[in-house]
Amino acid sequence: MNQYLSIINYRTLIVLIISIGTVYLNYKYNISYNVDLTLLSIAIIFPIVFSIRGSFRRREKALEHLSQFRSSLKTVHYFLMTNKLMPEDNKKEISDILCAISDKFINHLQSKDEGTEEIDNIINSVLSFVVDKEELIARSLKDKVFKYMNYLHESVENLHAIHVHRTPISLKAYCMIFIYIFPLIYGPTIIYNLGPEAPGWVAFFVVIVTEFILISLFNIQNQLEFPFDNIGMDDIKLDNFRINR
Repeated sequence: MNQYLSIINYRTLIVLIISIGTVYLNYKYNISYNVDLTLLSIAIIFPIVFSIRGSFRRREKALEHLSQFRSSLKTVHYFLMTNKLMPEDNKKEISDILCAISDKFINHLQSKDEGTEEIDNIINSVLSFVVDKEELIARSLKDKVFKYMNYLHESVENLHAIHVHRTPISLKAYCMIFIYIFPLIYGPTIIYNLGPEAPGWVAFFVVIVTEFILISLFNIQNQLEFPFDNIGMDDIKLDNFRINR
């Protein structure tokens, strides 16, 4: 149930207060006029839908890169664990390094930290291990390890880019401002269209429901654009992409 209520926050409260206050003042001071709401609807709905589609695509890209991240780690792990020349203690050492890469990077995605120094250092330790144990690793196996480490680096960089860069702030601010001022135009128009015979609660209901839908779409987009924090209903289950899940 908490997941369904996650789209309700302080913005929802602000919008509902503005909606109720606007309609109340319109009735009190007898304010009503007829305005074509088509352009205003496009000015709000189109940018929100555009942002939601962009956020959804980022989420789908994140899933692809996470799959590549885990598969690359697992493949490197398989290559080195099947190396008959390598002693068991060395196998455990590299296995711990790969698990540390998995855990530290997943934890990095779940946090707000944008720094990657710790991640870079732990990934570079794979190179140090391969160089130090060069006599235990055949050249062909080394080439395979580096090939899949390249895939790992690509997925890490792509995921970090998704982690850091979000929907353009200016577009979100534009949508937020129009949602807040929309009742000022929408309220009098609804009262005009309903006519003086209609009960007042109808205007309140229509404006409140419309604004609730708009702000809920905005909140959904806001959650969807950062799919790693386990707050929204559609967030990625990052634990499924750890090397040992």
